[in-house]
Amino acid sequence: MKQWKYYVMFLAFLLTFGLLVGCNSENANNETTAKKQEAKTEEAVFPVTVKDGLGEEVTIQSEPKKIVSLIPSNTEIAYALGLGEKIVGVSDFDNYPEDAKKKEKIGGTDFNVEKIISLKPDLVLAHASGAHNSKDGLQQLKDAGITVLVVNDAKTFDDVYHSIELIGKATGTTKKAHEIIENMKTKLEAIKEKAKSIKEKDQLKVWVEVSPAPEIYTAGKGTFIDDMLKVISAKNVAGDQEGWPMFTEEKAVALNPDVIITTYGDYVKDATKQVMSRPAWKDVPAVKNKRVYDVNSDLVTRPGPRLVEGVEELAKAIYPEVFQ
Repeated sequence: MKQWKYYVMFLAFLLTFGLLVGCNSENANNETTAKKQEAKTEEAVFPVTVKDGLGEEVTIQSEPKKIVSLIPSNTEIAYALGLGEKIVGVSDFDNYPEDAKKKEKIGGTDFNVEKIISLKPDLVLAHASGAHNSKDGLQQLKDAGITVLVVNDAKTFDDVYHSIELIGKATGTTKKAHEIIENMKTKLEAIKEKAKSIKEKDQLKVWVEVSPAPEIYTAGKGTFIDDMLKVISAKNVAGDQEGWPMFTEEKAVALNPDVIITTYGDYVKDATKQVMSRPAWKDVPAVKNKRVYDVNSDLVTRPGPRLVEGVEELAKAIYPEVFQ
C-alpha cells in the first residue's frame, strides 16, 4: 500500500514537472516568436513612401543598393547609418569621413548629370537648399529612372533629427537612425545640464567669425552656431542679427566680446594669430586675455550627426573650467 502511495506521489511529481517544463518551453517559444516579430518590424519593408524636404511624396520601390549624395551633410548621415559601402558618388565638397574622399566625384553646386547616370544609382540624395536651382538636373535624373529624394534643409537640431530619420526610412535603416538621434539628444541634454551651473552674471559674450577681413561675416539668429551658444549659456554678441550678417571691423570691435571663435582655420593660415594681431582689436577683452580660438567649421555649421561635437568644441573653448 505504501509502495502504491509513493508511486502516486511520484506520478504527480512527474506530471507537475512536465507541466512546468511545458510552460517554460511555451514561454520560451513565445519570447522567441516575439523577438522574431520585433526584429521583423525593424527590417526594411519596401516599397516605402516618404514625404521629402519639398513636401512631395517619394516612393522607394526596393532597398537601395547604390547611392549618390549631392551634399556633404547627406553623405555624413548616410555613413553614420552604415551605408558607406553603398555610396558610389559624392560632391566635390565631401571631406568626411575619410572614406568619402575616395568616392567618385559628381561635381559641386552644378552636379554632373551624365556622371551620376553613368554610376547607375537607384537613389540620389538631393537637398532642399539647392533643389530649386537644380530643378532641371534633378528632373533629368528622374527621367532616367533614378529615384531622387530631396532631404529637408535643416535649420534646427529637430530639423537634423528629421533629416536623419528621413534618410533612414528611405534606406531601410530606421532603427539605426533612431539610435543616432537618441544618442545626439542624450549628449545634448548632458551639455545643457552642465551649462546650468553657469550663472547669468558669469555668462561670456562671444563673437563668432565665419569669414575674416576684409569682408567679416558672423553668425546671427537662425543659425546652428547661435543655438549652440544658447545651449552652453554663452551670449552671442551678434544674436540680434539674422542669419549670416556682414560687419565692419569698427562695429565688430564695438561689441567688445570676451571670447572670439573663428571657423576658417582650415583654409586660412594661423587664423587665431591673425585676429590677435589686428591693431584695432588690441583693447578687446578676448584679444587682451588671449581668448581667441578656432573650431572646425563643419562641426558647427553642417547639419549632420557631428553637430553635437560642435557644441562640445565650443563649450570647451569658451568654458574650459566647466566642460574640460
